[in-house]
Amino acid sequence: MSRILVVDDDESVRKLLTVVLGKEGFDVTCADNGLTGLDAFRKTSPDIVIMDIRMPEMDGLKALEEIGKLRRGAAVILMTAYAAVETAVQAMKLGAFDYVIKPFDIDEVLLLIERALQMRQMRNDINLLHRELLQSYRLDRILTDNARMKELCLTITRIAGSNASVLITGESGSGKELVASAIHYNSKRRNGPFVKINCGAIPEGLLESELFGHEKGAFTGAIARRRGRFEQAGGGTIFLDEIADISPNLQVKLLRVLQEREFERIGSNETIRTDVRIIVATNRDLEGMVRAGTFRQDLYYRVNVVSLHVPPLRERPEDVRLLADHFLQRFASENSRDIDGFDEDAYRILINYAWPGNVRELANAVESAVIMSTGGMILSEDLPRHVLGGERRNAEADADIAEELSEATATQRPLKEMVKEFERQAILQALERNRENRVRTARELGISRRSLLYKIQEYGI
Repeated sequence: MSRILVVDDDESVRKLLTVVLGKEGFDVTCADNGLTGLDAFRKTSPDIVIMDIRMPEMDGLKALEEIGKLRRGAAVILMTAYAAVETAVQAMKLGAFDYVIKPFDIDEVLLLIERALQMRQMRNDINLLHRELLQSYRLDRILTDNARMKELCLTITRIAGSNASVLITGESGSGKELVASAIHYNSKRRNGPFVKINCGAIPEGLLESELFGHEKGAFTGAIARRRGRFEQAGGGTIFLDEIADISPNLQVKLLRVLQEREFERIGSNETIRTDVRIIVATNRDLEGMVRAGTFRQDLYYRVNVVSLHVPPLRERPEDVRLLADHFLQRFASENSRDIDGFDEDAYRILINYAWPGNVRELANAVESAVIMSTGGMILSEDLPRHVLGGERRNAEADADIAEELSEATATQRPLKEMVKEFERQAILQALERNRENRVRTARELGISRRSLLYKIQEYGI
């Protein structure tokens, strides 16, 4: 039962509201002036206060101010017989939820009470969600048994407390957004907003407005002023995913924000100061783009104050089982399925698959398996076809290499020649797994891109 405190020196108003609100199921307490109202507020901790402005001992505005000190954001609806704009403005500045003019319509009061209760519930839900987010992005909850990922988590703890810009690299679906979230929610800015934007998903003509906002009439379709993401992220963190996709013109404007901490909305001459931490991510080779002249060198150095790399899932097979179990628990719960786990054959297939789509692909595969499963265990046949096919292709590739080595041994070829043939096959397979991306292939093989190019030329690949 929601509690309402009515504060008014007019006894007839107190009686009316007590009867009407009581019939609506509210627990009503009354006070006849601001001082007694404050005392009742301390004792009953009401959900909503309905209070007159003109009262003896202490008026409603002063009582509103004192209530705000006792509980920030308390829902207070003020009543007045005087429709003075100045009084209403002052009341709203002091934190009043709304006000009504006497004689009031009781339906209007009930509507305001309903809105105030909805707003209170919304605040509670937001606070709960925020606490859950803080828990979700605790570093000890990042599921990994991989040495490189554990080192990444240690690095996050070291850099989270600073305001330095961070560049996160890694393949699509590897968990770059998770790392960015972990940095924000473990930083001093954790109570501020965390604003995310995928630069590659928004057309170039709209991205500038999305980032910096616009004024009404700035361009066709700009029917009202709009705050951009940098304004929305004030006091918090902005995460710019796929940073490599922004145009040269926007690169200049982003550089200014990083250097000067200021910008203008489209169509405005007003300079807006911003206090945000910038985290960017990409799955492309920014250094190569700088050398090619498609990404500004000065911007690259600005965003690359701290650089983090998220390894692809195929380079941390020990995490596949952990993550698969986590996703199974999640999707089984969401789909109301009683599934205990994977059988060993299904685990083997999951671990042997190359996961070109990384963690995101694994999550989708497990969700599909949960839906397709008919028993209490996920079997190999429940897994998506492409995962089964990929596992078979890997096995066939391994068999081919083994066969070629066996043939080489049978013909007593020189060891150096045999090693070269094995190396050639390994590079071919790695290129296929990485869809001919030479940067990712070199990273997987543990060699430099220059060394890979040399070997490709040497072996005529």
